[in-house]
Amino acid sequence: MLRTLSRPLVAGVERYLPGAFVFAVVLTVIVAVLALVFGDIGPAELTRAWGDGLAGLLAFMTQVALVLLLGYTLALTRPVKAGLTRIADVPKSPRAAYAFVAFVSAVASLISFGLGLVVGGVIALEVGRAARRRGTKLHYPLLVASAYSGFAVWHMGYSATGPLAAATPDSFVEEAIGRTIPISETVYSPWNLIAIVIAVAAILGTVVLLAPKGEDRIVELPERMGTEESDIELKTPGTPAERMEASRLVTLIPGVALLGYLGVYFAQEGFDLTLDIVNWSFLAAILLIVRSPAELAELVGGAVRTVGEVLLQYPLYAGIIGMMTASGLAAQLSGWFSDIASPGSLGLLAFLSAGLLNLFVPSGGGQFAVQAPVFLDAADSLGVDPAVITMAIAYGDQWTNMVQPFWALPLLAVAGLGVRDIFGFTAITCLITGIVFAGTLLVLGAG
Repeated sequence: MLRTLSRPLVAGVERYLPGAFVFAVVLTVIVAVLALVFGDIGPAELTRAWGDGLAGLLAFMTQVALVLLLGYTLALTRPVKAGLTRIADVPKSPRAAYAFVAFVSAVASLISFGLGLVVGGVIALEVGRAARRRGTKLHYPLLVASAYSGFAVWHMGYSATGPLAAATPDSFVEEAIGRTIPISETVYSPWNLIAIVIAVAAILGTVVLLAPKGEDRIVELPERMGTEESDIELKTPGTPAERMEASRLVTLIPGVALLGYLGVYFAQEGFDLTLDIVNWSFLAAILLIVRSPAELAELVGGAVRTVGEVLLQYPLYAGIIGMMTASGLAAQLSGWFSDIASPGSLGLLAFLSAGLLNLFVPSGGGQFAVQAPVFLDAADSLGVDPAVITMAIAYGDQWTNMVQPFWALPLLAVAGLGVRDIFGFTAITCLITGIVFAGTLLVLGAG
């Protein structure tokens, strides 16, 4: 029955959902029209506001790009990939395999969204290989869908771009509300940690219930997949330049220096994270793990392809912010939400609107940059905790990723499947996790 209910949604998404860049352009046009109709601004001034705003998120864009790039690179390092291969033999039954893949992906996603996407694809592939060696039949599309389902909690964890932006000094959030929002009030709040446990448990239960039964058709890991080895072969150095490229000391020196810096930072600041600290921690781990600059270059080269399309969208989001601010549209929207929302419902409204917007703006950081100033202003008017609104937007962003193919593409590339293979399952994950996230915000609003 659940699969039957999911089919219309999946068909609609596959038929009508264009690329992420197209959506960014469409959103730009919509905001421009709204600004001209409802804002106090003319076409020439609006065009200038848009153009001046294009550079408004350059620092933020670089931070988010590094989160994805470094997380992806870390997942491809030899020790991490070897560890994933070893633990692939842990689950012994099909249902345990689906739950195990979802759990590993969820843990990796809570560490870093870039790491979670790659780890999810790798662990699904490795568990599929292990099952094939044992003669256990697994439905490989559900295995990969389980991996992507674990991604539904990424914006509650260590690399949560929205909350981290809110905690970063001199960010647009500080400009909007006059202060930063410490990560201890958002990601590490007791209510968010409880929500993580409930959401992960719900995801595991969902993928287990979706497991094929009886005479259901099972599509196993194709024979052509999962047999190739991708370990990087390092050339024997000859010239002095090649010996330096092959020297581990060259990567160890900055790695140790970064580790020392992080130690001093945490000793002085406590566990107060920012996007920069998350990035430097991943970079330190990579530099300490890789065998040489040559290996590092190969790993980064494999990861950099995932970043380009995301980077291209951020100037458009920055331009949208410029238009909304200059036209007064952002202030009008904030007033509208203040009028229709109560202190108890604002968090839920922020969550639902973020989930809807995420279908059109599949970028957690870019979406947060568009929505946060509006909802935080409304929160200030209604006396609502800005930390709750920050996480409500984060919940909405991660929620509808389950029916948005943009972030699934890196994972699917690793696993060797397409969007149509998994969305019949992840649409159910979207439904179940939506209930968990909405329920959390309703409880917070009632309190």
